[in-house]
Amino acid sequence: MWLFLSSEFLFFGALITNYLVYGNDPFPSVVPREIYDIPFTSVSSFVLLMSSLTMVLAHHSLSTKDQNGTRTWLLATAMLGSIFLGGQVFEFYEFITAHGMTMTTNAAASSFFMLTGFHGAHVAIGVTMLLSLFGMAKRQGGLSEEHGLNLELVGLYWHFVDIIWIVIFTLVYLLGAV
Repeated sequence: MWLFLSSEFLFFGALITNYLVYGNDPFPSVVPREIYDIPFTSVSSFVLLMSSLTMVLAHHSLSTKDQNGTRTWLLATAMLGSIFLGGQVFEFYEFITAHGMTMTTNAAASSFFMLTGFHGAHVAIGVTMLLSLFGMAKRQGGLSEEHGLNLELVGLYWHFVDIIWIVIFTLVYLLGAV
């Protein structure tokens, strides 16, 4: 898992670098930094960061053999991730419909959609893994010690997704909007 996450860090590093290269170039058409809704994205970011807390609580519940707590916190983490994804879909919809910014508008828009879209895909994969674990826990009456490693690996992946978002939010939204 650590080797996989290391390759993912490099992948996102390339996407972030690509955005930083093109994101502040002047274009005659709309660019992402001109239309960010920082308060909306801040709330969405908070929701995703809170999902890291619920993931830690799921892991802790499993370690204390609290099966009900494990299921509850896994579901809460998946729901928070889904809310974040809904916010990202809404943001993309607004950028496209209200501002006419699409993947083909300019290099800044293209690099923005690629970066945040790939991050969203990673969140969706994480939500799917969380719901799979929740389903296993529900079907089997709980997760056993042999499934503890599964929960830990999904937790590592989930925290990775959150850390990457912190970097994206800071560099692209907060510093890119300045």
